[in-house]
Amino acid sequence: MLTAQRACAAMAARRLVRASVSSAHTRTSLIHTSRPRQDQDELHAEWASLAKKQLKGKNPEDLIWRTPEGLNIKPVYTKADSTDRPDELPGVFPYTRGPYPTMYTSRPWTIRQYAGFSTVEESNKFYRDNIKAGQQGLSVAFDLPTHRGYDSDNPRVHGDVGMAGVAIDTVEDMKILFDGIPLEKMSVSMTMNGAVIPVLAMFIVTGEEQGVSKAKLTGTIQNDILKEFMVRNTYIFPPEPSMHAIADIFAYTTENMPKFNSISISGYHLQEAGADAILEVAYTIANGLEYCRTGLKAGLTIDEFAPRLSFFWGIGMNFYMEIAKLRAGRKLWATLIKENFQPKNTKSLLLRTHCQTSGWSLTEQDPYNNVVRTVIEAMAAVFGGTQSLHTNSFDEALGLPTVKSARIARNTQIIIQEESGIPKVADPWGGSHMMESLTDDVYNTALKFIQEIEEVGGMAKAVAEGIPKLRIEECAARRQARIDSAFNPPVFKESILTACPPQVPVPVPVTLAMTPRAASKVSGSEVIVGVNKYRLAKEETVEVLAIDNTAVRHKQIDKLKKVRETRDPEVANKCLAAIEECSRTGEGNLLGLAVEAARARCSVGEITDAMKKVFGEHKASTRMVSGAYLSEYGAHEEITAAHNRVAEFKKHEGRNPRLLVAKMGQDGHDRGAKVIATGFADLGFDVDIGPLFQTPLEVAQQAVDADVHCVGVSTLAAGHKTLVPELLKELRKLNRPDILVICGGVIPPQHDNDPKHTARATKEWLRKKHFKVLEWPSQSPDLNPIENLWRELKVRVAQRQPQNITALEEICMEEWAKIPATDYEFLYQSGVSAIFGPGTRIPQASVDVIDNIEKSLGKIRQAM
Repeated sequence: MLTAQRACAAMAARRLVRASVSSAHTRTSLIHTSRPRQDQDELHAEWASLAKKQLKGKNPEDLIWRTPEGLNIKPVYTKADSTDRPDELPGVFPYTRGPYPTMYTSRPWTIRQYAGFSTVEESNKFYRDNIKAGQQGLSVAFDLPTHRGYDSDNPRVHGDVGMAGVAIDTVEDMKILFDGIPLEKMSVSMTMNGAVIPVLAMFIVTGEEQGVSKAKLTGTIQNDILKEFMVRNTYIFPPEPSMHAIADIFAYTTENMPKFNSISISGYHLQEAGADAILEVAYTIANGLEYCRTGLKAGLTIDEFAPRLSFFWGIGMNFYMEIAKLRAGRKLWATLIKENFQPKNTKSLLLRTHCQTSGWSLTEQDPYNNVVRTVIEAMAAVFGGTQSLHTNSFDEALGLPTVKSARIARNTQIIIQEESGIPKVADPWGGSHMMESLTDDVYNTALKFIQEIEEVGGMAKAVAEGIPKLRIEECAARRQARIDSAFNPPVFKESILTACPPQVPVPVPVTLAMTPRAASKVSGSEVIVGVNKYRLAKEETVEVLAIDNTAVRHKQIDKLKKVRETRDPEVANKCLAAIEECSRTGEGNLLGLAVEAARARCSVGEITDAMKKVFGEHKASTRMVSGAYLSEYGAHEEITAAHNRVAEFKKHEGRNPRLLVAKMGQDGHDRGAKVIATGFADLGFDVDIGPLFQTPLEVAQQAVDADVHCVGVSTLAAGHKTLVPELLKELRKLNRPDILVICGGVIPPQHDNDPKHTARATKEWLRKKHFKVLEWPSQSPDLNPIENLWRELKVRVAQRQPQNITALEEICMEEWAKIPATDYEFLYQSGVSAIFGPGTRIPQASVDVIDNIEKSLGKIRQAM
């Protein structure tokens, strides 16, 4: 319990913070620009003259790069770009050059790979193998039901258990997860937000039962609920009680866990959702300020919890910008904490961070290119001064990483640490005219967006008004348009271009009522090698890790049942009643009570439900940015063709094509869904967006009620093989089998080396079975679809070896049935009309969807 002295200090601190935030004077003082540089975008005169000659008279100013953030990056920098800038040192305020004086010269960053899949047994083995191979810290990925506070036996999550992370139901699972891993020595980071109370409680009890006291546990719990309301969506409770839970975690860890970081404020998920570098750093710092106020409201002083706050940045492919972002972020945090909260401990000013290379930059097409992307991003994180790093595996755009791809990702860091010499110098970019100038630009621009948040009363209020979410969704839509417009050469369906009626007027973009972004257009489209430029004629096969969701779920349910049968029910019920009472009255500490419940073998779902009885559940509103995709793409014949195709459809059908964009299961990542919804709406579709976390029945009912032509299912967490067939079944039950279902997202592609899918492999298989094929079909076996091959093969065998045709068919069917269907084949067999994987271009996809709708309507009319 808090002492009276601490409570009084907290009240005084809260008054100080509220006054500093609410006064117009303080809000204005947030904008502290670095010393101005004269004519920031003016090119050096002598250089410009020489460049003009080399460019044969073209204007050298055309070489200035206008970034998506609205910043200008010049082709050359000189001392004039950083005139009068004060010298800074690593480990010295404002910590632009790093939080520690020696940085990597004395101790390199921690290699902390994020992992967790299937069962706790498999994840434990994966962790132990990685530790033996050089990994220095653990980062746990939990499955979506655990994130959302559901036990594995809950019917709402049957398609998600163990699919995108490891399933944790009770302390018994957590004990197996860390079996043989000494928690007093190993730092553990856990990405957990919505169900943070029960999961952290189970980690604490696992340590106790290993013989490790709370005081010796090291690591980090993410506990960043504000960003969940903005982008990632693994929330459970409404914002106010969620912040109450964070305050209780601050209080408990301050009292009992001095080595454990009680929050990791995440910009990574903002970037993955579409935020550019400046929005990422601005909103993440603004979240941090809100959490500081939460700590003060809990009766703590700033120095009691701020030294244990940590951050988490995403690292994308804009190399210079990412380095500048990390440097500017440290300066922003130190400056704002010092001015707003006046800490006495300098550790309260340090922004310590974990980084992870981008998942969004990984491509399904030509996936080995992702190895290079990850190396570039890892180097940006290191040059930016990260304290720990996760490098993504190259195959994560296809599915979960394999052992081989995970080894390459881990060794990427080891090679940078031990072979490159990069760690030998602390902040080698310090003093660079370009980097110091760019760091100042990021700092100053981000401050303006922090100011916008502060003026509405802080991030909690801004989230309630939807400001950050709309900004990020606008960024995502614009970026998709830049990628779609960069295809070289553009790929069109000939029929679209030859049948174009007069141009349809383009809808007027909606202007967001917020601080305007830079008005001028970004320099050019965005090239993604292997996707919209330098594409392969034929993709290479990549091994994909598959998880048997049914087996994992049954195993978890059996373990959960055993725990419930062997625990003391009276003690368990008493613990759950205490949590419910604390939730109602605010008396006591939720984390402390959850630790008691975890000891009594209460489950994640039971502890969550006890709080849910009082707090209720958060229901997000679904809104959509209009016009952002179209305005960024610009005037183009393909856009015109798509608009005209919609107009033609409306002329014949009496209404626009109508699409329901749906998310099923517990996957809350909605960037793809929102971008598709925005893009299709901009092209003339009537678009409905379903709520998150729906069941197949709920999606089917909404589709019927809205009378849509098509349901587009967005999937990123591997639950599609369970949930999509159920959706089709529910549509049939509602007598609407005519409503088409299409899928998009991360869906493992077909395997070219599978005998079911290539003619060459089929031919080799037949030879092994001693079937002599006298004449092989004339077309190249590698290009023949298996259906056509089988049809031709059957005819030829019937002609030349009629006695073998029956045996051939029986053996082929028997053997082929043993081969598991790929995800694509499985979905098509279930009744899915089309699948759009990563790299899908919205204008072409919109036309493909209309084609599918028209074919379906034509079949219905023929049958009438």
